[in-house]
Amino acid sequence: MSLFSQFFRRTISQSAPQKAAASSGPASSGPPGSSHKTWKQLSLFVALPAVALAMANAISSVTAEEHERPEFVPYEHLRIRTKRFPWGEGKKSLFHNGETNPLPEGYEDELNGESSIMDVD
Repeated sequence: MSLFSQFFRRTISQSAPQKAAASSGPASSGPPGSSHKTWKQLSLFVALPAVALAMANAISSVTAEEHERPEFVPYEHLRIRTKRFPWGEGKKSLFHNGETNPLPEGYEDELNGESSIMDVD
């Protein structure tokens, strides 16, 4: 057991000063001042193309065809209103969209007798 502890102490005592001398600065690998070139190249050749691909993906998803809204099913566990909202008539949430968000009774245009397809002239 004592051999192991002596070896361990020797290893730690010899490696600590070597590690401190080797890591003298934040960019210890390469010549001084070369780390900004690496980050500049990463920004130009990795980050900018990644941003461009993400932007192209976002634009292509906007131009995709629109989806039909789902049929209203009056589930008992959804759209439970225990008290009225403090604005307007009290049935609609603050960011309510009449075309996509149903009320507890159904979609607004179906309740009012209007068709779900808008006529454009």
